[in-house]
Amino acid sequence: MHDGHDGNARGNPCSAMKAVNHVAAGSVNGPLLVTLAVLAGSSILFITGRIRSDLVALSALLVLMVTGVLTPAEALSGFSSPVLVMMIGLFVVGGGIFQTGLARMASSRLLSLAGTQDVRLLVTVMLATSLIGAFISNTGTVAVMMPIVISLARAAGVHPGQLLMPLAFSGSLGGMLTLIGTPPNLVIQDALVSAGYKALGFFSFTPVGLVVIATGVLGMLLLRRFLPREADGDDGPERDGGTLQKLARRYQLSQNLFRVRVSRGSPLIGRTLKELDITGRYQVGIIEIRRRESAKDQLFKTIQQEIAGPETVVEEGDVLYVNGTFERVGAFAEAEGLTLLDHRVTEDQSLVPPYATEQVGIAEVMLTPESALIGKTVCESGFREKYRLNVLGIRRREQVLLQNIREVKMRLGDVLLVQGEWTNIARLAKDQTDVVVIGQPLEEARSVTMDRKAPIAAGIMLLMIGLLVTEWVPAVAAVLLAAVLVVAFRCVRGMEEAYRTINWESIVLIGAMIPVSTAVEKTGAAALLSDALVGSLGGFGPLALLAGVYFSASLMTLFISNTACAVLLSPIALAAAEQVGASPYPFLFAVAVGASMCFASPFSTPPNALVMSAGRYRFGHYIKVGLPLQLMMGIVMVAVLPLLFPF
Repeated sequence: MHDGHDGNARGNPCSAMKAVNHVAAGSVNGPLLVTLAVLAGSSILFITGRIRSDLVALSALLVLMVTGVLTPAEALSGFSSPVLVMMIGLFVVGGGIFQTGLARMASSRLLSLAGTQDVRLLVTVMLATSLIGAFISNTGTVAVMMPIVISLARAAGVHPGQLLMPLAFSGSLGGMLTLIGTPPNLVIQDALVSAGYKALGFFSFTPVGLVVIATGVLGMLLLRRFLPREADGDDGPERDGGTLQKLARRYQLSQNLFRVRVSRGSPLIGRTLKELDITGRYQVGIIEIRRRESAKDQLFKTIQQEIAGPETVVEEGDVLYVNGTFERVGAFAEAEGLTLLDHRVTEDQSLVPPYATEQVGIAEVMLTPESALIGKTVCESGFREKYRLNVLGIRRREQVLLQNIREVKMRLGDVLLVQGEWTNIARLAKDQTDVVVIGQPLEEARSVTMDRKAPIAAGIMLLMIGLLVTEWVPAVAAVLLAAVLVVAFRCVRGMEEAYRTINWESIVLIGAMIPVSTAVEKTGAAALLSDALVGSLGGFGPLALLAGVYFSASLMTLFISNTACAVLLSPIALAAAEQVGASPYPFLFAVAVGASMCFASPFSTPPNALVMSAGRYRFGHYIKVGLPLQLMMGIVMVAVLPLLFPF
């Protein structure tokens, strides 16, 4: 991030001064009119939302290039910006953090401290979310935390609406803690470096972020009385967390799966499952075997996971996943010299693993009217032999059959729950002669976290943060290194999945809008707008001007994305600060904070929209809670920013 762009018009103070003088002399030229028209048109289209924001940004860039306001090199310079490359890398790193389950584990660990007292619960949720939001996107943070927070609310007898809006707001609050917390932080960093000012450090935002979080938490404690309060046992259709969790609950899987370890001397050792006939003798099913692989490098020992088949040979130390009642599994373990690793589980247990991992999953399949399986028993169906899939249960109207499945004759209308490797489930989905797979197995596979890779993802994230803090390498190199390591250590499922983690709409939007800000400075539009701002507020001192900048950003971000808002206002704030002879730092921080703290509308940020249905919110809740909080944040920031970054 230390690489300046001194050859760019944005970073040339002399060019900026010439533009100011040119405008001041009263000569309003064609390029200036084109730039102002593009700005106005883009803002209107951003606000209406009828056209995708990335298409609006590309169209604005194209107009500026075709009219000659920007040269082709200037117009395309945004796509080579270190800010853009850093954001691509951060998307990949964030994807690794989510796909390995690291974010979920960290959230659960932190939230276990919350208890059931409502004030403590709210404060813990906000602080935990803010901490995670300092390093990964607010949308991703809220998406991961939402099911955890809902379950906490249910356990505490609190309406989810009391916690979900604070959760959504906290994702934005935490983004102000670090340089990489939110895109506006990177935007103002780029603006400062391009103009020849000292770059901000990784934790330069932390003092501002701490004040922002403290204000947000205190504000929510004061305003939470306006949130829905009635306890509600029915938390809506999406409370189970997703398809896999719903299937686990529907078939009561948590109550019928037990693990047993094959101890030394067990008569099972060295024999195949076929010759042992465990199902016939004990009425339990062996659905999966896990054994530790021997590896030369003991640092990366792995567990081999295998769907149990007739020819599978049992070895000492194997962990068998047994499907059946607790009593029958206990009798099986005692008779065969096995160690029972699990005890009775509660009805409330809703964890999907070990039924679903990154390799193995569960899915429902429905028999077709012409299916050759109708009238056959599960044993005769050949699911295990043909598709290497286990049938765990059968749903027949309102009844769920779980015991002695092998001898059950299948009927038209039966829905079977099968388990096996995701690739085998996907293969079954292509063969629709006898059964139809319900859902999209490959999409479900992507939703299962790779928990065993979580320590690797944590190490990569710490390495990236260490490099960013110490500045041993350029910031963009540190982020790219972390992204490459995430892919190399398969914390995401290959390069294709890495590309899917990138929000390309945001990337195109930023890449196209950076040159627009160049045009704003190059043509003197920034000088003209800052003149208007300074002319109306400059006479009242830099503090009044700072307030004007902050609340302009705070108002604009209600209608356009925080990134677009920061890109448009950064050059204007920079020029305004220079005109009154003040330091640009408090003004650009005002842009970053004002653009990011958007609470007064459910549609202004993805997290706000994400929690609306689950929290049973109406638009009025955002006005009653979000608008006062947004105004409160502005007042505090205008007072505090000059203390942290003097004029």
